[in-house]
Amino acid sequence: MMTPDLAASPVAESRRIASIDVLRGLALLGILVLNIQTFAMPFEAYGNAYGYGDIDGSNYWVFTFSMLLGDMKFMAIFSMLFGAGLVLFIERLQETGRPAYAIHYRRMLWLLAFGLLHAYLVWYGDILVTYALSGMIVVWCRRLPPWLLFIGGLCVISVCSVLMLGSGVMISEFAPEKIAMFGPDSSNRMASIQSQVDAYSGSWSDQMPHRIIASMSVQTSGFLLFLFWRAAGLMLVGMALYRWGVFSAKRSSRFYLGMLGLGVLVGLPIVAYGLKTAWSVDWHPFKVKFMISQFNYWGSILVAFGWIGLVMLLVRSGMARWFQHALASVGRMALSNYLLQSILCTFIFYGHGLGQFGSWDRTEQMLLVLGLSAVQLIWSPLWLAAFRFGPAEWLWRSLTYWTRQPMRG
Repeated sequence: MMTPDLAASPVAESRRIASIDVLRGLALLGILVLNIQTFAMPFEAYGNAYGYGDIDGSNYWVFTFSMLLGDMKFMAIFSMLFGAGLVLFIERLQETGRPAYAIHYRRMLWLLAFGLLHAYLVWYGDILVTYALSGMIVVWCRRLPPWLLFIGGLCVISVCSVLMLGSGVMISEFAPEKIAMFGPDSSNRMASIQSQVDAYSGSWSDQMPHRIIASMSVQTSGFLLFLFWRAAGLMLVGMALYRWGVFSAKRSSRFYLGMLGLGVLVGLPIVAYGLKTAWSVDWHPFKVKFMISQFNYWGSILVAFGWIGLVMLLVRSGMARWFQHALASVGRMALSNYLLQSILCTFIFYGHGLGQFGSWDRTEQMLLVLGLSAVQLIWSPLWLAAFRFGPAEWLWRSLTYWTRQPMRG
């Protein structure tokens, strides 16, 4: 029989898979490359060169490389790792005879609570709500054979693709004056941009009306039409990759070179073709959102495989151990670092802080990303040298197990 202390305690940190932490750390820092756009500018600027602000000179190159290498790629990695983490979490709980599913759902409910607080009090671009809700559903698929998880995941991902293409075809049948409502200079679009500039240049209470509406939109229509299918499908793919030993660096170097080649030789050209097509239509919002985005929607998964292959090769090589350790530390504190990014960036750009919303170009934003990434690469290993968990991870674990967790090892 287990002692009460053992029954209430989490899985030992010594059993962590280092390569997963390294990959998660890279994904978290990479996500900020894209998220910075919605911290610093109106949402229309996200993934659209002409959405807001200057796009000349260095801004063009920052935008191009962030779209080629980052947009949807790091979020894909993070989603796959979340799925792998669900399998790992359940398996290790079941090894000890604990009520795995009960603890899992308590864990997801607290993540949902964190996400709701994050979305409505800090930043509407929250992803924690999506992960919590999706994690409650896909966990029941974890026993499926890996090949079925992989194929099933791709099928789930394709639902969003079909919905977006179908919506585009349907809208294209509208009268010209209605289609014009989706244009780059439409009154609705201009009003939306101005309302965001006004809201986020104001106080925290001034921001609330827009943040509430935006968060509700993300968590309802955004979740049902896009976020769930993408996140849940990638979680299933991640479960398969975990079961195949991909995330634990157990496959051969030749295998990981193949993943890297798939990302570079197939994924990047697909994404690049989509970018070229978007430039040819002057980044028309309707055409990009519903049609041209499909190149990146699918190409990003292949590029994500390339990133995974590259990281696993780095881990297997044993090179740059100090950098691997720093990335792994960021990954172990992913929740704390994710929330810290939001708190710091909203303070810098929103009116309750330094009030820089809408005034930094893309190059300046990227310099901030590099600076914040350096800070997190430094502070994360220093924190974990003194404590077992990041502050948010400690709170999450304590609430999950309903027992105060020891902070010092």
